[in-house]
Amino acid sequence: MIVRSLHDLDGTDRDVVTHNWRSKRIILADDRVGFSMHETVLKAGTVNDFWYAHHVEAVLCVEGHGELVDKETGEVFALRPGTLYLLDNHERHQVRPITDLRTICVFNPPVTGREVHDERGAYPLIHLADPERGDDRSSLPSDEETRA
Repeated sequence: MIVRSLHDLDGTDRDVVTHNWRSKRIILADDRVGFSMHETVLKAGTVNDFWYAHHVEAVLCVEGHGELVDKETGEVFALRPGTLYLLDNHERHQVRPITDLRTICVFNPPVTGREVHDERGAYPLIHLADPERGDDRSSLPSDEETRA
């Protein structure tokens, strides 16, 4: 059983802060449960472009208001508490918080917490070592895998 408090993550390597958002990585790949879960707060007035080429992401808005833009179709969706969006086809998207926007995000495959959005807004797919299977190294994908 894993029990964690968001407050216990403050200032740790699971607490990732950027100019536009702060993400507390509650569950990560090294927890070995098949998904990762984060609380992410996007700052009011920011514009955030994302594309998860290698991950499916579900996002539940729990506080605040904003807009979600499907960058492929131009469609705009209102974000408010109780709204969930699922990026099941690796959609390029933009999140524009009107107020601070607190979300709970679930990724599959799980992220390690070491990922950084690249110039496309995507996370690389990082392979986590699995000592139980005789794999003792973590690795990034090849250039071909990242372009896929």
